Amino acid sequence: MTTTTRTRVWIAYGADGRVVGTIRAAEESYTVAMAGASAELGSYPTMEIAKSALHAHLAPGSDWPRFGEH
Repeated sequence: MTTTTRTRVWIAYGADGRVVGTIRAAEESYTVAMAGASAELGSYPTMEIAKSALHAHLAPGSDWPRFGEH
């Protein structure tokens, strides 16, 4: 028997349209990675917390990014 796990990915876009990070959703967590970073920021229990963590790692004063499912 084969078990398939579907991973969903959201791309975060900054105000200028460039990719600033990603959020990958798995079974029970949302993993955040910033664009160009060598390591993930961490995993969070909800999408809203993951979005907030990603926004918190942008430059001070940055607008809330636009998220699009990929």
